[in-house]
Amino acid sequence: MASQFYDFTATSLSGEEIKMDSYKDKVVLVVNTASECGLTPQFEGLQKLYEEYKDQGLVILGFPCNQFGNQEPGDEKDIAEGCVINYGVDFPMFAKVDVNGNNGHPLFKYLKKELGGILGSKIKWNFTKFLIDRTGKPVKRFAPVTKPESLEKEIQKLVL
Repeated sequence: MASQFYDFTATSLSGEEIKMDSYKDKVVLVVNTASECGLTPQFEGLQKLYEEYKDQGLVILGFPCNQFGNQEPGDEKDIAEGCVINYGVDFPMFAKVDVNGNNGHPLFKYLKKELGGILGSKIKWNFTKFLIDRTGKPVKRFAPVTKPESLEKEIQKLVL
């Protein structure tokens, strides 16, 4: 089993297998997303953070998930179009994953183990965020309702 962030891989929306070690020396924000959630407008704030800090080493990785209220019913093409058309997202988006349960993506199993939440390690809703430093160490977990702009100070500490 993978023991650190850089050991994992995930499938991009276009079907390409991406190694997390391609994000070495970057500050990474991993977010489980959904297109039809009350929190979906957070895509806008995430995109702003990405634009503001990508040149300083921030990368945001979006992982669509349909485990909460069936709020990500579409396929990869629907997800890609929705993110780009509605929110101008150009940070990396991945194929739909489960974040909880037996079929949970190994990356999310790892992140939940490293940074448990209020409900133990279980992810309770869309837009749970995990911040990972430049060495691949998960450093902070943010609740779904935490707005992207309120992560800015934490991100600044890691990118500057």
